[in-house]
Amino acid sequence: MRIGVVAVQGAFAEHIAVLERMGISAFEIRQEKDLSGSIDGLILPGGESTVMKKLLRELCLYNPIKELINNGVPVFGTCAGMILLSEIIESGEESCFGTMNVTVKRNAYGRQLGSFRCIEKFDGNDIEMPFIRAPYITEVREDAEVLAVHEGRIVAVRQGNQLATAFHPELTDDNTVFNYFINMIKNRVK
Repeated sequence: MRIGVVAVQGAFAEHIAVLERMGISAFEIRQEKDLSGSIDGLILPGGESTVMKKLLRELCLYNPIKELINNGVPVFGTCAGMILLSEIIESGEESCFGTMNVTVKRNAYGRQLGSFRCIEKFDGNDIEMPFIRAPYITEVREDAEVLAVHEGRIVAVRQGNQLATAFHPELTDDNTVFNYFINMIKNRVK
């Protein structure tokens, strides 16, 4: 199994470290040539979504990544990655991939100083959820499924081959969310 982690900006190294700790082959995606070969899954890490969107286009990664998502390759977006996948951003800014039937509110939990951790259920399991300038989902549509809620706000969703969290599971020792994503890859119908 090979999982590519978009490494143009943000917390890509932390995702790679978790996958390697789990014994899964992970590699950085920095340029178009990194997308050659087999890719079983993709991770869009946290970071600054506006910068990431700009760099994805400048580095000619946008179209090939969107094609992979549209072709069913499992993708996992955390925080900024959730924003990149969302169809609608409440602030009115243009969406990036727009492949997930959700509306997000950017920086919904406030500034960096407003970061926090909590314990909530993800797909029925209690897990630690670190939030850093995190978004949350204000609306799900069609086949988007809610997997986690914090204080009445949607913080994790799945839609087909796409998984998104507002929090950063890569900053904990709990592999629950990563195991969920790995199972999405294993159960993919090609």
